[in-house]
Amino acid sequence: MDKIAEVVESSTSQFTAQCYELHQAPPLGSLVKAGAGAVAVYAVVSQVITASVEPGRRAIARGKDEVDETAVYRENPQLLKLLRTDFTALVVGHRQETKLHHYLPPQPARLHSFVYVCEAQELQEFSQRFDCLSLLLAAQPAGLGDELIAAFLRQAAQAHQDHHKFLVAAGKELAVLLNGQTSRLNAILRRMKE
Repeated sequence: MDKIAEVVESSTSQFTAQCYELHQAPPLGSLVKAGAGAVAVYAVVSQVITASVEPGRRAIARGKDEVDETAVYRENPQLLKLLRTDFTALVVGHRQETKLHHYLPPQPARLHSFVYVCEAQELQEFSQRFDCLSLLLAAQPAGLGDELIAAFLRQAAQAHQDHHKFLVAAGKELAVLLNGQTSRLNAILRRMKE
């Protein structure tokens, strides 16, 4: 498993990681883990941003005379050092030693912990239970949780042998959590199938 990023800001409910490679963040809804020792923190990617390495300094347009984006980076190689890609992930569980917990850890991920995208087997193990859905539903700003749930479940389904069975079980759990919120439930279910 290859490390893709490093934790640069952390709380018990989320962390921000800086990617080692520009534009190489995991997709929205990906299950990632920070740390690989006695305690690993699991989180779902909720936002990706590429910006200047200097706070308050915006990138400027450079491609007016270029034919494609690749040429912009070829003609301006310094951009790879002046820009960074970060992602924020909402914490949905943790592993202490060998025991997997589907709730927030007692301590945040450590700064400079390495971040890995969970491979199919680990994603399948984590998604055997749907306890993280309530944490994702509460994500702010309003509506973000719905998008995260759909993205997370689409990816998790790919890790399960019977995709359809997994999505049906997830849909049933969402129906319980969103009791009385039929339009919200239907919107999430539609996004799960796309």
